[in-house]
Amino acid sequence: MLTWQVHLLRLLLAGIFGAAIGLERQLHGKVAGVRTNLLICLGAAVLTLVSEQMGLRYDDSVGRIAAQIVSGVGFLGAGVIIRDRGGIHGLTTAATIWLVAAVGMAVGAGFYFLSVCATVIAVAVLTGLRNWPTRPADHAR
Repeated sequence: MLTWQVHLLRLLLAGIFGAAIGLERQLHGKVAGVRTNLLICLGAAVLTLVSEQMGLRYDDSVGRIAAQIVSGVGFLGAGVIIRDRGGIHGLTTAATIWLVAAVGMAVGAGFYFLSVCATVIAVAVLTGLRNWPTRPADHAR
């Protein structure tokens, strides 16, 4: 495959994986749905590809951009966490945003098996553990 074809494949896969995770969120009425998760995953993949290419072109560290992706997405995830009298809401969505960025980074770096496994496990956890109690008090209800 040519370089541009590999890059296109990685971007398409990142979009698909981000959308798959985002679909579960959207179907359950969460604030970060298909578009948000797709764009986060795609953005992380693009930045990872840029980092890889800059490392090759300038013989520089490829880890700096990756570190900034983690920090930046952490900030984005913090924006969906809401604390009110009823407790804290949005932690799973914030964690999903963080994970989607990691999946995008994995795809962008060419770790296809890792990104597929992470996507499948994420969707399984989000759907399969939906009714799992989140606090000790929930067991008493």
